[in-house]
Amino acid sequence: MPTHFNRRRFIAAGTAAAAMPLVSRGAAAQAWPSRQIRMICSYPAGGQTDLLARAFGEYISKQVGQTVVVENKAGASGSIGAAEVARAAPDGHTILCSISTTYVMNRAMMKNPGYDMDKDLTLVSVIPGAGLLLVASPKLGIKNLDDFIAFARRSGKVNFGTYSAGSAPHMTINELNKQYGLIIEPIHYRGEAPMWTGLAEGTLDVAMGSYTAAQTVLQGDRGVVFAVHTKKVDAIPHVKTLPEQGATSKFFTVSGFSGWALPKATPQPIVDRLSELCVAANNDPKVKEVLATFVLEPAIGFKESNALYQRELPVWMEAAQSLGLPPA
Repeated sequence: MPTHFNRRRFIAAGTAAAAMPLVSRGAAAQAWPSRQIRMICSYPAGGQTDLLARAFGEYISKQVGQTVVVENKAGASGSIGAAEVARAAPDGHTILCSISTTYVMNRAMMKNPGYDMDKDLTLVSVIPGAGLLLVASPKLGIKNLDDFIAFARRSGKVNFGTYSAGSAPHMTINELNKQYGLIIEPIHYRGEAPMWTGLAEGTLDVAMGSYTAAQTVLQGDRGVVFAVHTKKVDAIPHVKTLPEQGATSKFFTVSGFSGWALPKATPQPIVDRLSELCVAANNDPKVKEVLATFVLEPAIGFKESNALYQRELPVWMEAAQSLGLPPA
């Protein structure tokens, strides 16, 4: 009898012990956040990603009653900041704010980025990307994609600016070359600002980038928008997308995104709560101002964000691999 009794007690104790982590995880989720939150922005201060991190971080701080400190951990296409978040405790107190280059492209462009998106991070909420502009030098007389194709064939070579190797503009060049049999040469810059300066100074025939950054040439009549990559831009609704003008690559159906991620093992209730806060932040005046400045759509929730990621991932990967660049 004692043996039978002890055995039952042992089984009961084991069952209770097995349940404890679940109770602990549930309690942790309910208590989140219990201290200051670090939001690691994997790009430099002052840029689009940084301003999004600060606007959304300020809103989240007001809602949860804890300070959200934005830390810029820039470098290596966002991989430095992403790796730090991937190594952090999965308790919701360390958040990554980055872009699709970090979440998608680095797996194709880097041998060892220091993290595995699928194994180490959970995408929480994203802001779908805006339409990128294709802008030509005014002296070329290009008004649409047909004009650009004709110019490229006539001249035999086009200097086309990108803001980095492996970027969306770089892939756009590759896809246009394949479809139309062109020889468009990518000229890679370190960021949009020097690229647009190159167009303004006449070094480039064409450049491609964001609506906001392109204002430096558009407002001075030093550039003409002849197409947008995927989505129409509300401020210039008359400019058609590449697919509307006959470009057929699947790459011209993806938009990219900015957004937030947590370490992979973070309890789902915390993931869901942060996602809800990001979506609710769309109505905050400061967040609205930043979104309007960069012509961005509102943040979307966890399920929609991950559906977008899964839908666009294979297209981005195929386009990246077709560049033929060896991983750095």
